[in-house]
Formats: sequence, structure tokens, C-alpha cells
Amino acid sequence: MKQNILVCDDDKEIVNAISIYMQKEGLNVFTAYNGLEAVKIVENNDIHVAIIDVMMPVMDGIQCTMKIREISSLPIIMLSAKSEDADKILGLNIGADDYVTKPFNPLELIARVKSNLRRYTQLEVKEPEVEEEGIYKAGGLVLNDNIRVVTVDDEVIKLTKIEYNILLLLLKDKGKVFSINEIYENIWNENAVAVDNTVAVHIRHIREKIEIDPKNPKYLKVVWGVGYKIDTEGN
Repeated sequence: MKQNILVCDDDKEIVNAISIYMQKEGLNVFTAYNGLEAVKIVENNDIHVAIIDVMMPVMDGIQCTMKIREISSLPIIMLSAKSEDADKILGLNIGADDYVTKPFNPLELIARVKSNLRRYTQLEVKEPEVEEEGIYKAGGLVLNDNIRVVTVDDEVIKLTKIEYNILLLLLKDKGKVFSINEIYENIWNENAVAVDNTVAVHIRHIREKIEIDPKNPKYLKVVWGVGYKIDTEGN
């Protein structure tokens, strides 16, 4: 079965060139010319890696990446003519996995795509094996909802009811990014109004209990400008 790659750039010549490279590698290519088209493709197809340009009309690559992160943890490689560190950091902070600067070496781009494909494919294969009904895992973090016990590397962690419910919410859909409002409305069952600090405090407390280094979390991660997620690999 061929793996699917999405190529999104408003420059049709670049899209065509990348498509040719990827097809020669045996990949099935989906093409888009703005971020909105890319999001729709991800919503309706099983995409394994996306290459997304930063500067595009209708919806740029930054907005596009943030939207995709709400629905998928697929690897995203950002493509841009800009080479400034700040631009790279912004892309990575909002959820991109990798970054390639134009003009790019086709062999380097192919290598980056293959590397991300291997990681994502291995993750897809491993995930179903580790979970039993009512048990949710991410690396050494395990939540057994059958007995309402949380352990990290086999050590029992004591959480408050709200902390437990937040962790359960994130673990049930690990890899998915939940906005602050989504977390609040799911846990408190009321409309979210100016709740950033309330959620942030509970997230901080959870991190203090499950992370070795809360300032450099292994499990509970922030996707800047979007929300929080449980890392699918616990890395």
C-alpha cells in the first residue's frame, strides 16, 4: 500500500517538482495551493506526511499547521524562502516537525520525508498494541481508568479529581491538541470564559507530578498558540 504525502505551496512549479520527486520514491501525492485546501485534504484522506509552505494566500502555512494539529499528529515539514532562526522557531513551536529552506536540495527533502515517514509509520504500528480497554499509555505514563490509578515508570502518582480527568481526556486522544477552552468545557461542563489561568494552573500541577523535569516535559506538552497534548511517544 502506497503512503500518502501532501504537498502544499502556492507556486505550482514547486508543487509539480516536489510531486515528481516523491512519485519517483513510490509515494502517492496529494497537492494543494493554499492552507485551506491542505486542511480539507487532511480531513478527508489518510495523509502520512505533509510538506507545507509558510507564505501562501487564503490561509498561510502557520495557520494551516495549527488547524491540522487540531485533528492530526501527522509529521509536517515546513517549507519557506526565509532562513531566519525566528521563522524556524515559530514553525516548530506551532506544531511543525521539520523545516526545509528554499532553495532546497531534492535529496535532502526526500531524506527528511523518509525519516518522518519511518517515525510516523512505526508509531501507527505500535500504538494499538499497547492499550487494553480502559488503560491508556504514553511511554512510561500509564492511566488505568478501571481502577483510577496513574503510574509513571511503575510509581503511583496521586492526582486530584480534576487533574485526573484532564489527564484522562488528553490520554484518550493522545497526539491530539486540545485547546484551553476544549479542556475547560470537557472537564468543568460549562462554557469557557477567560479560563486560561484556571486550566494552566492544573496543567502545571499535573506536570509537577508526572514529569521528571516539568520545565522540559516528556509527556504533557504545549503547542504554542493552540493548546496542550500528550506526546504519543512519551519523548
